[in-house]
Amino acid sequence: MRLFIADDSEILRSRLCELLSEIEDITIVGQAGDLASALKAIQNLKPDVVIMDIRFPGEDGLLALEAIKKGKNPPKVVMFTNYPYLQYRKKCLNGGADYFFYKAMEFENLIALLKELAQET
Repeated sequence: MRLFIADDSEILRSRLCELLSEIEDITIVGQAGDLASALKAIQNLKPDVVIMDIRFPGEDGLLALEAIKKGKNPPKVVMFTNYPYLQYRKKCLNGGADYFFYKAMEFENLIALLKELAQET
C-alpha cells in the first residue's frame, strides 16, 4: 500500500514514518507539512491512502480533503487530528473522509487500520 502523510507536525510525521516503516506492506511515498505541497504531491504520487490533519497554520484541511476526493480514483483519506469534536467529524465524513481518528486517544487504532488496509491492497 502506498501511503502519504500530510501534517504540519514534523515530529508526528517522523514518528508515523518510524512506526509504519516496520510494516511490510506499507510504503511511505511522501509527506508534507503544508497543504499546497501535499495536494501537489498527492496528485503526482497517487498514493492509495492519505493520512491528513484538519488544521494547518493558515490553511484548511477540509478544503484540501474535498479537493483530494474530487480527483479521479481518489485515495482513501484518514483524518488524524487533535480536534475530535463531533462537528469536525461530521464535516470530514461529509467531505469525503473515509476515517476519522483523534491523535491523543486513537494512535493505535490508526496503526491497526493501516495494517488492515495494507493487507487489502
